[in-house]
Order: sequence, then structure tokens, then C-alpha cells
Amino acid sequence: MSPEKMVHMANQIAIFFKSQPEENRADQVAGHLTDFWEPRMRAQLLSYIESGGQGLDDLVLKAAHIIQQN
Repeated sequence: MSPEKMVHMANQIAIFFKSQPEENRADQVAGHLTDFWEPRMRAQLLSYIESGGQGLDDLVLKAAHIIQQN
């Protein structure tokens, strides 16, 4: 998938979860990405972040960190 589309999709997920309690947001975004994004998509996201992650919402970056820890 194009990086632009991936960033857009990830940021949409973050926007949705911003309506949730703040202490759970990153965990919920990470859970959504783990449950609904196939491994190739998650790998692409993590690779994109390693190269700078331009345009990604901070909540996506926090969620990606959680995914990397698991």
C-alpha cells in the first residue's frame, strides 16, 4: 500500500480512539492495529516509522511502540 494511504488509515484509527479515556488510547490503537491489520501492514508501518514516520499522529507512534514491545 502507498505510504500516504497507510498514514491516512493509521491516523483515522487514532482520531477514532481520541474519544476514549486518555490512559487507554495508545493501547486501544495498538490493539486495533494488531487485530485488524495484517502482519505486512504492521511491518510497513513500523518500517515507515523507522524512516521518520512523517505525518503520523503521535497516538499512532505510541501505539507502534506498544506493538514493538509485544
